[in-house]
Amino acid sequence: MEERAPGVIHLVSVVVLLGSGIVAGVFFAVAVSVLPALAAMSPDRYLHTHQLLGKGYHPAMPLLVNATLLADIALAVLVGPGTARALLIATAVGIVVVEAVSHLCNAPINKEVGRTSAQAPPADWRDPRPRWRRWHMVRTAAALLVLVLNSYAVTLGG
Repeated sequence: MEERAPGVIHLVSVVVLLGSGIVAGVFFAVAVSVLPALAAMSPDRYLHTHQLLGKGYHPAMPLLVNATLLADIALAVLVGPGTARALLIATAVGIVVVEAVSHLCNAPINKEVGRTSAQAPPADWRDPRPRWRRWHMVRTAAALLVLVLNSYAVTLGG
């Protein structure tokens, strides 16, 4: 990375790595621990638990994902032309994928779960867990790729 503004570049690099690391870590933890636990639950317990879990993620995760996107864009501008910039542009696209999957796929399922009575799921209730898991795995893979590419982009500057 160029040394045009080394202090700012280092600070934004920390934000990029911290943000992408937390996002990937949270999604990974959900994939390997929370999803298997939810899959093992009866419908009523699942609905109640999913409703409780959702309260902890909003607005923290959307804010963190957006902050990471802005930091990626800022760092891409600061580092100047080259491989690091190309990687950072790719990571910005990856974070947009994470956001798109979250807002267009997982969030509507979360709203559906939130509207469903945990005490008395309707007789025609369609279990959303398989759909939610598939979309979560897509955004987890994107978040992990973003972390890897951000890490590589930052290390190019030494």
